[in-house]
Amino acid sequence: MGRTVVQLTLIGLQLALASTLPNKDDWDVYSFHINSTVTSRYATTVITSRVVNRMDESKEIEFHVRIPKNAFISKFRIVYIRAFLVLFRFIDGQVYDGVVKAKEQAQQQYTEAVSRGESAGLVSSVGRTLEEFKTSVTVAAHKKVTFELTYEELMKRTHGKYELQIHARPMQPVRDFKVDVYIHEEAGINFIDVKGGLSTKALANAITKTHVNKQAWVYFYPTVDQQTMCDNCGEQGMNGDLVIVYDVNRNNELGDIKKSGGYFVHHFAPSNLPRISKNVVFVIDKSGSMQGRKIEQTRIALIHILNDLAEDDHFGLITFNANIFSWKLELVQANSKNVESAKNFARNIQATGYTDINQALLQGANMLNTHDREGSASILILLTDGQPTTGVTNLEKIQSNVREAVAGKFPVYCLGFGFDVDFEFLGKMSLQNKGVARRIYVDSDADLQLKGFYEEVATPLLTDVTMIYVGGTNLTQTNFSQYYNGSEIVVAGQITDNDIETFTPQVVAISSNRRLVFSDPNGIVESGQSVSDDLIQRVWAYLTVKQLLDKELQLSGPEKEQVKKEALRLSLKYSFVTPLTSMVVTKPLGETIHVLHKPKESEAPQRRKSSGRQSISRHHGTSTSHRSDNVATTAVERAFESWFSSVDQGEMIDLLQFLKGDRGFYFSRPTGSQSRKKRPTLRETLLDIFIHHYSRHGNLPTDETLLDILIHHYSPHGNPLQPTDAPLLHRFLLKAENQTVPLCFDVSGHLSLKLLHHPSRELFVNGELDSVANGGFKRIFIHFKTNQHFEIDTKGVTVRDGQTETHHTGQDLVTAGSVTMIMRNNEIDIAAGDMRLVVLVHKKNSIKFLWPVLRQHPSANNTDGLLALKSAVYEEVQQVAATKLKIKNQEINVTSGNANDYSIASPLMMNCWLTSADSALQRPLADFIVPQL
Repeated sequence: MGRTVVQLTLIGLQLALASTLPNKDDWDVYSFHINSTVTSRYATTVITSRVVNRMDESKEIEFHVRIPKNAFISKFRIVYIRAFLVLFRFIDGQVYDGVVKAKEQAQQQYTEAVSRGESAGLVSSVGRTLEEFKTSVTVAAHKKVTFELTYEELMKRTHGKYELQIHARPMQPVRDFKVDVYIHEEAGINFIDVKGGLSTKALANAITKTHVNKQAWVYFYPTVDQQTMCDNCGEQGMNGDLVIVYDVNRNNELGDIKKSGGYFVHHFAPSNLPRISKNVVFVIDKSGSMQGRKIEQTRIALIHILNDLAEDDHFGLITFNANIFSWKLELVQANSKNVESAKNFARNIQATGYTDINQALLQGANMLNTHDREGSASILILLTDGQPTTGVTNLEKIQSNVREAVAGKFPVYCLGFGFDVDFEFLGKMSLQNKGVARRIYVDSDADLQLKGFYEEVATPLLTDVTMIYVGGTNLTQTNFSQYYNGSEIVVAGQITDNDIETFTPQVVAISSNRRLVFSDPNGIVESGQSVSDDLIQRVWAYLTVKQLLDKELQLSGPEKEQVKKEALRLSLKYSFVTPLTSMVVTKPLGETIHVLHKPKESEAPQRRKSSGRQSISRHHGTSTSHRSDNVATTAVERAFESWFSSVDQGEMIDLLQFLKGDRGFYFSRPTGSQSRKKRPTLRETLLDIFIHHYSRHGNLPTDETLLDILIHHYSPHGNPLQPTDAPLLHRFLLKAENQTVPLCFDVSGHLSLKLLHHPSRELFVNGELDSVANGGFKRIFIHFKTNQHFEIDTKGVTVRDGQTETHHTGQDLVTAGSVTMIMRNNEIDIAAGDMRLVVLVHKKNSIKFLWPVLRQHPSANNTDGLLALKSAVYEEVQQVAATKLKIKNQEINVTSGNANDYSIASPLMMNCWLTSADSALQRPLADFIVPQL
């Protein structure tokens, strides 16, 4: 079949937004997940959107994603789903993976596609913190499509914290909406908080935050109703930010160093250092283009900044248009008299005239050069909204003049106000002088943006920082002019010959007028299970590509081409979408071509152009008529024969060994009077299971289901499996408030437990413990109102709605009244009113069991049950003979124990204080036992 090429040119950003624009009568986003994993400050985020075309004809479906400016997209996948077959988890669908190619090569493929008459659309978008990715596909009537986008970013520390921002705007309330964030920091997590517009009002109750030493989890599972109740929410669902804020412990002066696979990454952020007084000159554009709101906000911000100057700081203030105006001819101390005078000067800044950037910067540099105080740190800050229009107007000449005047003695920070400014010119000039450029967006908070930038550089702690790595090679940047309080220096590289014994890190820097040396022979931390083999290498590649792109901007000629070539090589090797690469997705012939231009920060946002696409249906649905039981049985037998002949012989041997040989099994357990003479073979038993399962559920069993049925319902020698004489124990964890060690207690026996009773909502959830030691629940029952009942086991869900009973397996969306269930691999989400329950499916020794987790507590106070328990509040009482805890003024005996935390998808073994169930619950366990499910 012919194919056409879709070029998706993406750009790299600290925020995740995926948006789709459905018409509810056309197509529906039925599942939307954002999953972010942060390890050693490196975040990998996956956005998955599942959409169904509910029309009777093919429909074009769009997918939008906005991602952080500092991020690199590394994977994009489109999956067309036509049908599901339960057996062996086979999906009848077509997968299209994006491939990262050099931009020129991708552009050529795109041009060829357009020349064949394919319609095309161009999208280019830059926002304050976002860049946009968009594509579209044609989906056949009543079929589904899944979009999956992965991007990676190194978290940047500012103001003493890291921020992972997730922006959600799916353009409709989504029944299966989830944000899962997992953070693992070997240094230990100092604090974690959740902020943003999506963490307020009704949505605050949809957030679950857990922090245990080095790990933290944040879950955001809003119900459909809640997705319309935030400040920027409505009928089109959520539109806002979820911001996870955290920092790590810093117990080592040298910082945190990790190594893996011959690579290392070093995070350096000492905090217990005296501040260095600074010399700062503000160079403010007051040309005619700054008139109105811009100059007003500049005045407001400048007055705030002047108020924040420390008394031992020295400062200067220059405004310019075609002429240069200095508040003072030299730097002065920031005492109260001088600050007040400077504020009066700022209040009277008026915008008019042309723009002489060159002369203004040269005068500012001269002020700093003639006021070189020993033990201080100098900074030059430029704010402009335009391009030079008088004096020296040649951009390269201005850059050359400034570089010569500064001579590498202090950084130059350039703030570009709005989109009329030549941002590439400012960016290059900043990089040439050890600074950075920042765009200030013309908005109501522009003054706060200016003030926020200043606060990042307001408190220098070190100057002339040199990072030294004996035994290291292929290092990222190692020299830094200044280190500011609340920031962080990150260096990555390779360890020569992977010889850790000869690898010695050291940092040399100046603090005021003292030379400091930071070293620690025990500072190397071996990467453990929390760090994948290639994570540190990807951090190195990420940093290297970022810095090569900055370097390429500053160079020209052969040097520029050489640096560009290396940046391109690494981008292709690690599948990073950068300004030098594009992602190409090949889709079936007839699909539209959609291009996403990868914009640079120097580019202004462009309006979206109409694609003028046509939706062409190439898929044809199929229907299945009802067949007789005999025909169905014959079809099942054929499916079984096909499966049995294709099963890996090694797997079959493992199964036989597990079941102690092919000695025959009864399909139904024999009673004492039943004959045991005829014993079916394993093959006959498996076929019997196939037929029985199909007759009950209408589909074929998975391999996990087969094994589960054999374990629970058949036994060697035709005998039912008998329980052992050992007591059956299940261990439960009860998390503690403001304590890192939870309580734990054992429940003995095969009991039915009250999980959640919510009488005012007529909601009752009970669970039946299984027969696996330290396992979980075999079945969970949910009763809502008087006529809606749900039975959940490891195979699926049975729903009884009035007189109607249905069975559900696979990835289904199940609704009954106001209760919604979303089923997917190893997880079932249940939403009922303001309650959100997740049932996880775990496996232990090849046996599956259930574990319920209350993600969102009901707002009512009259709830009861194990899931409704509040975190335990205790204090540890030290005694010689034994450890005791005090709970509600009562001392209880405890011992040190451990338990699996089954409330997360990948259970962790946790230390806990083991005590009796009655002591941990502060009430009799009998209160939580129910006579029937």
